[in-house]
Amino acid sequence: MKAKITTAVLFFAGLTAINAQKYDIKTNKTYAEISAKTDGKWEGRKYKGGTVFKNVDRLKLAPEHTDHSFDIRYEGPGWENNRIGYRLYLDWRNAIDIFGKKTSENILPKVGQDGFDSYHEMSDWGADILKAGKGIGIGSIDRYLNNEKLHFREVDSTIATVANKANESVVKVNYYGWKTASDKIDFISELTIKPDQLYTQHTIKASQAIKGICTGIVKQKTAELLKKESKNKKWAYLATYGEQSLVPDKLGMAIFYEISTIENIADTDLDYLLVFKPTTKAVTFYLLGAWEQEVNGIKTKEEFAQYLDKQLEVLNKKGKM
Repeated sequence: MKAKITTAVLFFAGLTAINAQKYDIKTNKTYAEISAKTDGKWEGRKYKGGTVFKNVDRLKLAPEHTDHSFDIRYEGPGWENNRIGYRLYLDWRNAIDIFGKKTSENILPKVGQDGFDSYHEMSDWGADILKAGKGIGIGSIDRYLNNEKLHFREVDSTIATVANKANESVVKVNYYGWKTASDKIDFISELTIKPDQLYTQHTIKASQAIKGICTGIVKQKTAELLKKESKNKKWAYLATYGEQSLVPDKLGMAIFYEISTIENIADTDLDYLLVFKPTTKAVTFYLLGAWEQEVNGIKTKEEFAQYLDKQLEVLNKKGKM
């Protein structure tokens, strides 16, 4: 009981900080958060001590932070709606992972409170269901040059913010001084989730037009690749489906993208990559996961393909979802 009270106090204290607007966790269908410890200390690249994770609306990444530093709950910002959840590894990996949900309630406030990686074990709400490994995860950003994937290993500073509104939740990450190869740029990544849908809208913007900015889907040996273009040849999807979750059970992943923004598609050992044309204009695409254990979830490849085709038709007609 004590642990539950602590979690609730932490969550609602954090919720007050991140949202001046009216927001009810019990009725709103979307939620985003970032939660970190502030009362411990750094010992090398590990954060030691600290009593509780505290939700904040803005977090500047500590210079010492790397993967498994233990200072940020589930390693970065998270966002969810009444169907699915996601998280971003806010370190050099910069990969997006999936939280499969077995409930329509918001679950992120309790994820990782009872152990750093307890969410890898199936619970009443669900679990982390995607193994990104050295791959790109689903719909995250890297740079692909000379057949090599360049991560976010050198960044002057990284600032993440979250906002919860009446009908959407947003995670925004500003990367200042991201260095890859001989280029150093600023980069913005904005992830927006709305109620009732599986997808997240991902809008990116680079300060300089450089080659190789990419997104993609991590490869799993047990998944089948699916691709299709819209009737007007303006939009397309790249998707995978199969027994590719960590459970293991059926999981579909997809990216909807504007064809004119893509320079090439790369089939690598680890990922299927969509490489963007160099630009300083904002580019928007959509990423999604579809887990069979979701409430009324998609359970077959045929159902998944039908769902994707329906969304593609929406893009074909409206140019957005």
